[in-house]
Amino acid sequence: MKKLKLLWITAMLLVLAACGTTEEKPATKEETPKQNEQQVITIENNDTVQEYTEAPKRAISLNQHVTEVMLALGLEDSMVGTAYLDDEIYAPLQEAYAKVPVLADQYPSKEQVIDAEADFLYGGWKSAFGEKGVGTPEELSELGIHTYLQTSSSMLGPKLENIFIDIRNIAKIFRIEERGEALVAQMTADVEAITAQLPTDQEPLKVLVFDSGEQDVFTAAQNFMNELVTIAGGENIFGDVESGWATVSKEDAVDRQPEVIVVIDYGATTAEEKINFLKQDPALSTTPAVQNEHFVILPLSAASEGVRAAEAIEILAKGFYPNSFK
Repeated sequence: MKKLKLLWITAMLLVLAACGTTEEKPATKEETPKQNEQQVITIENNDTVQEYTEAPKRAISLNQHVTEVMLALGLEDSMVGTAYLDDEIYAPLQEAYAKVPVLADQYPSKEQVIDAEADFLYGGWKSAFGEKGVGTPEELSELGIHTYLQTSSSMLGPKLENIFIDIRNIAKIFRIEERGEALVAQMTADVEAITAQLPTDQEPLKVLVFDSGEQDVFTAAQNFMNELVTIAGGENIFGDVESGWATVSKEDAVDRQPEVIVVIDYGATTAEEKINFLKQDPALSTTPAVQNEHFVILPLSAASEGVRAAEAIEILAKGFYPNSFK
């Protein structure tokens, strides 16, 4: 799979082509075409309509997957802070991430946001602008701060295209549409390269997503994991439940006979500890997936609605059908 760090080379080539002659100075991260600078950008998001008369210059990202969207678009120079990591930042983006101050382990306080003189807040989850977050969009708007909530992370049944809409919106807000299109094109090509190798002569494997749980099972229903599993050639056994994440009984999980279990890796309980639990549990240990020790470990950050979707699909596809990826 191609690395995202190649994106910026692609983006610059697109900009040079648009300039028409080599005598003109090409746009850089700090420069945008004058026509775009003067244009008022209107974005509908998070039950608000916001107008941008210029690109934000002091942005703060509030969750890891949207931090990675910002960095993949080359916007680290427009950021004055970030927060709330789930695990290690995506490897191709670590150098850019190191340039951005980390304001808090979880959400920063409203005071920290004000002290940073932020003009734009980018939240990944609804909680970012909830009671335990930095404030409501309305409150922040009164302070002159724009907000954007990742739409693909706050809807039921998000698709890959919904992430592309978010990426294009952020690129539009920051007047870097060419970079946004280059990122979408790269992600699309990466996914196509992976799915082209999937077997076409067998039924999709039945997949249980195991997040956590001892008495019951906390699993993926109609959230983005459902889309990732489907694209990777699997069938989410709880994809019929009308919820994002769902708590189901062990008996129901056993009845649906999963052939592979995707273990979500995050937090204090390691993936290995979760797998050991599955092997020792009297009910879940009887499933075909556990009997055949068919487990796939997926980091939570890769499972989120961000730029690592192709990486997540690759991990899943190779785990589901290892013989197709030799």
